[in-house]
Amino acid sequence: MLNKDIHDEISRINLTMNNYLEQKIFTEYKNSYVYVERTLLDGSIRKGIVGVIDLEEYDYKPGSKSKIRATEQTVSERIPVRKEIRENSILELSHVILLCDDERRDLIEPLKLSKHSMRKLYDFNLMQNGGNVKGWLVKGEHARAFSTRLNLYIKRKSKELEVLFAVGDGNHSLAAAKKCYEEGLTSRYAMVELENIHDESLKFEPIHRIVKNINPSGLLNSIRSEICVNTWASSKNSWPIKFYSHNKEGVVNIAKAKGASALIVLQNYFDEKKYEIDYIHDSEFLKELSDNETCVGFELPKFDEKAKSEFFSVISKNGVMPRKTFSMGYSTEKRYYIEARKIKDVG
Repeated sequence: MLNKDIHDEISRINLTMNNYLEQKIFTEYKNSYVYVERTLLDGSIRKGIVGVIDLEEYDYKPGSKSKIRATEQTVSERIPVRKEIRENSILELSHVILLCDDERRDLIEPLKLSKHSMRKLYDFNLMQNGGNVKGWLVKGEHARAFSTRLNLYIKRKSKELEVLFAVGDGNHSLAAAKKCYEEGLTSRYAMVELENIHDESLKFEPIHRIVKNINPSGLLNSIRSEICVNTWASSKNSWPIKFYSHNKEGVVNIAKAKGASALIVLQNYFDEKKYEIDYIHDSEFLKELSDNETCVGFELPKFDEKAKSEFFSVISKNGVMPRKTFSMGYSTEKRYYIEARKIKDVG
């Protein structure tokens, strides 16, 4: 949809927003947050708190030193249509997932213990394998307590990391919000759902690569000669990456001296050579598609707890990761958003 001419559709969306406001179907809660629990398909409960960020504290551009940053490379071509949707909208409904590095579990987790004393706003099952979602109003003393914990987190983490919050999902939408604000079109603030990267329910899945329309042997030989170490070299000096091709599979040992991670080295190599790349989420699907005489598939390693614990320090040290580095959960778990927020004055 975002790649089509959707001016009529955008007009219809804006008209519907106006109608909703005129019909007063929303209930407004000022000076508050919403604590959210999403029960996922595997039974785990993902916790978050919905609020806003100041867009002056966020920057998606490479080399940014802002406290709120993108985690992956932002593709500039994906911003204009999202900007057009937002700049003519009165409301924002979908929100990004913003990550914090709260290994102490001081920020969000206390809300689970105090939710019995907060007003429950909603509790219902979602269609199309969306699981269940519950929300509680965080206001008054609970909101003040959260704000205090947030300020303490910022003070503590500022001594350890350059980046305090990282956009885990929805960065292009947030980049569009930034553009709209800079041009004076919409609010300085944007809605986000803050989640703790150390939450056990928060799953990071690697996104694999398939190089297409090449000679597999030639590609593998080139990779081994340009960005790998010898097979007999110490494993401390390399990252082993599995590959699959027609009736063949094996490992390439990407040299750690070439970059901050195997993916960064591989993606830079592919970009430099201008190879045609497909991005695949499932490893079995990767193997199936790689069974071709003109393709090679590369299986990226899973994000384990060690990778999650190092996530913020890697971004602070090396900047944003390559595009399509990871996926946070499944689309069925992210497509439903209950809250809405005004981003410009009505009338």
